[in-house]
Amino acid sequence: MCNSEVIKGIIFNIQRFSLHDGPGIRTTVFLKGCNMRCAWCHNPESMRREPQISIDYNRCNSCGECVKVCQAGVHKIETEGLHQTNIADCKLCGACISACPVDAISMVGKEYTPQEVIDVIIKEKKYYERSAGGVTFSGGEPTFQYEFLLQLLQLAKAEQLHICLETNGLVSEPRLIEISQYVDLFLFDYKHSEDELHRKFTGTSNQSILNNLELLNRLQKPVILRCPIIPGINDTREHFDAIRLLKQKYKNIEDVELMPYHTVGVTKWRNIGEYYSLSNIKAPQKEQIDAWHRELNL
Repeated sequence: MCNSEVIKGIIFNIQRFSLHDGPGIRTTVFLKGCNMRCAWCHNPESMRREPQISIDYNRCNSCGECVKVCQAGVHKIETEGLHQTNIADCKLCGACISACPVDAISMVGKEYTPQEVIDVIIKEKKYYERSAGGVTFSGGEPTFQYEFLLQLLQLAKAEQLHICLETNGLVSEPRLIEISQYVDLFLFDYKHSEDELHRKFTGTSNQSILNNLELLNRLQKPVILRCPIIPGINDTREHFDAIRLLKQKYKNIEDVELMPYHTVGVTKWRNIGEYYSLSNIKAPQKEQIDAWHRELNL
């Protein structure tokens, strides 16, 4: 039974025909907001819950139309033609988006009711049924908008959809127990095995995350352990050993996915006015990725 009170949440993307976020053909719904701040995040626009503007500087032609309409002084065209911004002062009026002649400015994040999201998802229901697919709720961290997520899960289950939840595991135990009754498969991120380094690169301890992984095992909820591997940060023998031991310890972990570092999201940091601290790290080559898989030895 769904909650009687209808709330609204913020979604920053609904990706149809997704093939990498669980089994079969899926729709992946990205909820905005996160309780971590991973240094390598490839969706930095998901960190804040609130909508925000993003500027594609590669598309921008520095025409200055945004400067003319912005009352908050967010935009400035330097004498050398560079478009400079102070996005922190943005009031989200949207005037610059309408004024931009090359569509270089966009709003990231849109308000939805749970039913509006489900109405989009079920349009592809026949594809889910044919491919043993379904819906995946991701982020950001989807549990960050907990009440909104709960209603999404309840409505999706009422439609008899297969549900995956991609999570960083940083959620209270009672809430994890509550949502677990609706989730068929957890895509559980495991970022670093050393607590001190986990704090350094994500902003939080890994202790409650490990506790929740154990809880999901007790609840007998299927898990795919997703492990981002960042050169020079967690590509160590100790971390690979820790991943392997978790797989051996918990019978509910069906698979382990190594997720090699990539630079796809680097420009996104600049586009939303944020500093990217790992710009000196290069994406690993295939030989390095193969070596990581051998090191994991599953």
